Amino acid sequence: MKIIRSITEMQRTAGKFKRNGRTIGFVPTMGALHEGHLSLIRRANKENEITVTSIFVNPIQFGPAEDFRFYPRPFKQDAALCRKEGVDFIFYPGPEQMYPPGFKTYVDVFEMGDFLCGPLRPGHFRAVTTVVSKLFNIVFPTAAYFGQKDAQQAVIIQRMVKDLNIPVKIKVIPTVREKNGLALSSRNIYLSASERKDSVVLSEALKSAKKMILSGRRNADTIIKAMRKLISAKKNAKIEYISVVGLEDLKPLKKIQEKCLVALAVRFGRTRLIDNIIVKS
Repeated sequence: MKIIRSITEMQRTAGKFKRNGRTIGFVPTMGALHEGHLSLIRRANKENEITVTSIFVNPIQFGPAEDFRFYPRPFKQDAALCRKEGVDFIFYPGPEQMYPPGFKTYVDVFEMGDFLCGPLRPGHFRAVTTVVSKLFNIVFPTAAYFGQKDAQQAVIIQRMVKDLNIPVKIKVIPTVREKNGLALSSRNIYLSASERKDSVVLSEALKSAKKMILSGRRNADTIIKAMRKLISAKKNAKIEYISVVGLEDLKPLKKIQEKCLVALAVRFGRTRLIDNIIVKS
């Protein structure tokens, strides 16, 4: 495994493989790797000849009150995990390389960031699509792998790739969960014992919503109300949103049709957790 810090070197290395017809699987991350990330790496390894993982804590996607300074950065541990999983290259640039002085160009997928997490994190998805488009232009991947836990991000990136004719296959891999159902996240380490215990209610609420929909309930407000009641019973939980949206455009639904995305964001203390489930009725 080789660690590459230079954009030019990464482009030169990836370009050589691409010209030789080698397939490149790419897993973009912000580090603090857990089993969810490793599931993406394993899938990339299985489906491609070369695997590249990027580790870059993207400063522009953090809001003023968010945890950029304190976001975990255990690079040595991350590198050891990548090596163990058979990653060929880690791309590990610094912020000054990705956003040099005078940087002025951003990629924005309009409207799709207006729902779910978007209103609560202004500019977040513009920052995500900007950094991902830059990474695609550096790594030249055949396929890129994202987790279903970040469903809104995955849908927006799929739209960006389609609209801009970027020759990358976007693969969305199922959420990896702890035994109790809590979706794995780098931010789970911030949870206290009581917050962790209460946070299990998120997956329970999503399962309950799926059961209601599959039993014939079609009114989205009814589903949301039941989920809100379940989650609010936990003393540590502070709901930011619960929403039922379309899978293609992420717009809120009033009446559920054949398929939908049920998504939520809830704070437990200072830790913000997101989760979701796709329901096909």
